[in-house]
Amino acid sequence: MFMLARILLLWFSIIFMYLNNTITLAEAKFISSQCENAANDTRNSTYQRNVENTLSGLLNTNSGYGFFNFSVGQGNDRVYSIALCRGDVESDLCQSCLNDSIVQLRENCREYRYSKAAVIFYDLCLLQYSNEYILGNPRTNKNPLFEWNILNATDQSRFNGSPGPLLKRLTAEAAAGGPLLKFAAGNMSGPDFSTIYGLVQCTPYLSEAQCTTCLDNSINTFAREYYTGSSRGRGLLPTCNFRYETYKFFNTSTLVIPSPSLGSPSFQPPPGKNTNKTQTVRIIIIIIVPICVLIVITSSYIFMRKKTQQKPPTENIETKTMDIGTSECLQYNFSTLKAATNEFSEDNKLGKGGFGAVYKGKLGDGQEIAVKRLARDSGQGDIEFKNEVVLVAKLQHRNLVRLLGFSIEGSERLLIYEFLPNASLDQFIFDPTKHTILDWEKRYKIIKGIAKGLLYLHEDSRLRIIHRDLKTSNVLLDVEMNPKIADFDMARLFNPEETQGDTNRIVGTYGYMAPEYAMHGQFSVKSDVFSFGVLVLEMVTGQKNQYIRNGESMEHLLSYAWKSWQNGTVSNIIDLTLTTGSGSLGDITRIIHIALLCVQENSGDRPPMDEVVHMLNSFSLTLVIPSEPAFFIRNTIHPQVPLLIFSENIVSISEIAPR
Repeated sequence: MFMLARILLLWFSIIFMYLNNTITLAEAKFISSQCENAANDTRNSTYQRNVENTLSGLLNTNSGYGFFNFSVGQGNDRVYSIALCRGDVESDLCQSCLNDSIVQLRENCREYRYSKAAVIFYDLCLLQYSNEYILGNPRTNKNPLFEWNILNATDQSRFNGSPGPLLKRLTAEAAAGGPLLKFAAGNMSGPDFSTIYGLVQCTPYLSEAQCTTCLDNSINTFAREYYTGSSRGRGLLPTCNFRYETYKFFNTSTLVIPSPSLGSPSFQPPPGKNTNKTQTVRIIIIIIVPICVLIVITSSYIFMRKKTQQKPPTENIETKTMDIGTSECLQYNFSTLKAATNEFSEDNKLGKGGFGAVYKGKLGDGQEIAVKRLARDSGQGDIEFKNEVVLVAKLQHRNLVRLLGFSIEGSERLLIYEFLPNASLDQFIFDPTKHTILDWEKRYKIIKGIAKGLLYLHEDSRLRIIHRDLKTSNVLLDVEMNPKIADFDMARLFNPEETQGDTNRIVGTYGYMAPEYAMHGQFSVKSDVFSFGVLVLEMVTGQKNQYIRNGESMEHLLSYAWKSWQNGTVSNIIDLTLTTGSGSLGDITRIIHIALLCVQENSGDRPPMDEVVHMLNSFSLTLVIPSEPAFFIRNTIHPQVPLLIFSENIVSISEIAPR
């Protein structure tokens, strides 16, 4: 029995070493983008049409090694583009990364949407276009990006003892590669018995000297100006990049290597799906076989000892963890967050919702955070926690609140968000003093920001997401008064081919709900459009979404806005702060017009968010005439009772479907 146990231990050691050399790369992570504005270009210019055509056709030009090169146009209107995946990235993940790059580049450069040049970096790929020839052009290496760990400040001379020699060796290997693959990865022993892993890459068709120069200059700049004994570092340029870590971040089993029989210009094709399937089968076999043997031995041993009773194992609640899918959140210690919030003191409480309270906290390094502590007696707290972590961790947009991490300990479920000092939008719009801070320019900027955030959720993110509870209290403001949509407790994820859904569990806040959702449980992206329209009317009028006094009678905000617009008396409903400021009455009236288009009763008449964003950015665009808005519960509520009745927190979750 003892000998068999030793054999099994040896077997599992072999399995561990095998799996340790097989790194499963997660989905691509966005790092940075750079956009160059071109004020002379217009939306319909020849050059910008060529930009769109280039990006559309680029991914059909794969060289077979994760490199793409495509150009469209003639003369000054010609657009050059390249895309490059990391050398250890498989074709499916490469394609996914580049698809995300195109979407993210269009989103991040929306203000400079039709720029002459742009580049975007993901950890697994990069994409670039320019009006200049790109390959081998050193002028494309503008604004290099460096990342490092500022917490480990030690003698800079250590660079020459650990990451420096490794990166120098890898630079020589990559530069000597063939025309289509200049990539190298490896490791070396570092200080304190650690191992340093490194990776370098140049864009194809660079000469050996050009690749060496690009990497040497980048690495030397990093070592001279940024390195402080960092345990990790990265340098990104359009024509070359390097990275080192104290853990293996690349996949050695999928590295594309030169063919020894054909010389450096020829390469083995990257492993495809058949290779992955074979590898998966091998892993299953080497794991299943010893497990089966162990089961047989254990069963025989128990039978021989005549143990007829055995208590079932007791679940240890303190160590139980949850599957949070592919989210890449950082897990915090509960004790750290408890100390940061002064043991969740009332003085630090920022607010309370249906699933628990939110507290302000301060970490040891001085970073301020917002900690959402889910109520222990919440019937669906764990489900909501998983929903929000998996969902929000995948969302990266300037107008969405950023999830920093999570914590799980026993029955405690915590979410850690960036702290936004200006709290929520409703605390400004409806405050008798603070509302004067938001002049028309600020409110218009906030409206556009919210629209862009919704557009990202509906169209541009990898997931199609319906928020279902958009309202002023769920829009937070950062220090520069930029809006960030928050609170995804009740968000609904859609398959790409789905256009709407049905539910028997109505969630959200009445008054912001579209009529088809409030009465029939039918929701779609047009449900969020309706909520957006209500929110815009609140911002323009300074009135809450409820019944307001109109002379001797009480009238609902939507009805009042509609009649005022029809009668040409919209100046009567505009917040006095806006009419006495610099805001143009014509511009404000146009925004009311757009809001009324969003709250039309028939969901098919409401514009999608991409059209809303276009209307907000183009004052020359002619707007259609809106139909009457919905007043779907006007006969069931007393005129003196606000329409905003309650916010019922019920979670509805569907499977995540990548787009």
